[in-house]
Amino acid sequence: MRTRLLLCAAGALAGLAALPVTTVAAAEAQPKRTRPNIIVILTDDQGWGDLSGNGNTNLKTPHIDALGKDGATFARFFVQPVCSPTRAELLTGRYHPRGGVRDVSRGGERLNLGERTIADLLRAAGYVTAAFGKWHNGSQYPYHPLGRGFDEYYGFTSGHWGDYFGPPLEHNGRAVTGHGYLADDFTDRALAFVAKNKDRPFFCWLAYNTPHSPMQMPDPYWERFKSAELKLRAVPGQKEDVPHTRAALAMCENLDDNVGRLLRALEEHGLAGDTIVVYLSDNGPNGWRWNGGMKGRKGSTDEGGVRSPCLLRWPGHIAPGTQVTRIAAAIDLLPTLAELAGVAATGGRPLDGMSLAPLLLGKQDDLPEPVLFQTWNGKVSARTQQYRLDADGKLFDMVADPGQQRDVAADHAETASKLRAAVARWRQEVLAGTARKDDRPFPVGYPALPITPLPARDGVPHGTVVRSAKAPNCSYFTHWTRTDDRITWDVEVATEGRYRVEVLYTCAKENVGTTIEMRLGDARVSRKVDEAHDPPARGDEHDRVPRVGESLVKDFRPLALGEVRLAPGRGELSLHAAEIPGKQAIEVRGVILTLVK
Repeated sequence: MRTRLLLCAAGALAGLAALPVTTVAAAEAQPKRTRPNIIVILTDDQGWGDLSGNGNTNLKTPHIDALGKDGATFARFFVQPVCSPTRAELLTGRYHPRGGVRDVSRGGERLNLGERTIADLLRAAGYVTAAFGKWHNGSQYPYHPLGRGFDEYYGFTSGHWGDYFGPPLEHNGRAVTGHGYLADDFTDRALAFVAKNKDRPFFCWLAYNTPHSPMQMPDPYWERFKSAELKLRAVPGQKEDVPHTRAALAMCENLDDNVGRLLRALEEHGLAGDTIVVYLSDNGPNGWRWNGGMKGRKGSTDEGGVRSPCLLRWPGHIAPGTQVTRIAAAIDLLPTLAELAGVAATGGRPLDGMSLAPLLLGKQDDLPEPVLFQTWNGKVSARTQQYRLDADGKLFDMVADPGQQRDVAADHAETASKLRAAVARWRQEVLAGTARKDDRPFPVGYPALPITPLPARDGVPHGTVVRSAKAPNCSYFTHWTRTDDRITWDVEVATEGRYRVEVLYTCAKENVGTTIEMRLGDARVSRKVDEAHDPPARGDEHDRVPRVGESLVKDFRPLALGEVRLAPGRGELSLHAAEIPGKQAIEVRGVILTLVK
């Protein structure tokens, strides 16, 4: 039977015993392959210009480029300015605010539970499904990948990770340690999945975490780039960090080698003609570097922040060298893949995207022209086939002026007026009621997957307690110096019962003796820390350029506080230090609640 488990602590509980399991329909019962396999390769912070196939002579990406040569290239493909919104749109075919995704951390990255994902759709049609890599749409079940249609998951659910070499990860709920460099490791897992399921239809979501910072890669790639001359540079006026660019390009060449390994495996298994392979990125580049002269980078709603490479290969079905000139977006992926797979995209909420299968298959070239919307941090930009209305209401002819240098709103007043009205309607229909602050509690205690992680990312520090870094995603809490300090999580208990409470901690020898108490409603449980655990912070030893924002990591240890009975309902879970005999209490990576009975 296929085992499905929830992650204990987003990879932070290395060394714990295997978790309790709940069985689901056996993957072995799936029918033999009658539909095409599907592999979606999603990269992190790789700009449109980070491929040699798009004209960048600073690097070589022959395997990725070959996907377009042997299949189709989307000439103008658009995503959102940052990670989790794009991922939500790829998963659902709907604009991300409709699914509750409004941030990249602290719960705002979660995809609403009422949304149906492409994995749900394909699994219902007989596919065996797996996700490998960075998830970034929720950690606690049922937001976790194993609650979103995937039979297998290996990776980390956070928005970024602090170390790319042998870090703590999870595999189907078991805390594990990664093997070598993460992009290589995720590819290894995907290769094993393909080999295991070569005789049945499979869906593989391979979500790399590179070239997102910290800028780390194996030695051979850095040696190739650390002193490389960059013939193509960022647009004048964009302040390029050359060492950062070199590191990003080195990571992109590693990605290309991994894509090559995957494509060779499909050939070796005789699956190339039976497998749709899609390649794209989640937003614009994470630094100023050559990007085809476009304005904007990651985080921007301008062209350079939201244009992504998108290549799709299906030998024998999609003609080599196919060019899709119609603008397209992340929301189009689900309906397109569903139609190519012969699966009806029904049973969920209305889609915003449109199937582009007729264009890919050469059956139709007159699909209606869309208006696509990109949004982040309150800003909205609209894109048509020819024009972009930017977040300030300026209009640019993207055919004549891809760098958005000249506002032509006065010359095309009717077009500008129509697009401004379209943005206003979209704001009202899609953005209304989606404030940046997320009021959804974190779910606890689902019997099917009884272990719930509450990482520091989702908590709130009070008093002197601070995060280990400004960016919450891979952070932990430190500088807990007073007994009136506390750490809180907004939770909702789904099931009444007894719960085992563990805290992931470090503690210097001089601080042993601290008493930690967990409170939730009337429930209380506490324990004195009687053993030092003071591992060094690590991760920056692998950095090729100084990191900005990402926390270092530590090997946290579980401290068992005991068991308590929790009633169903919403409440504030809090950690307190009843006694601090040293300079500070413990450092905290998270809390683990396990439904015992």
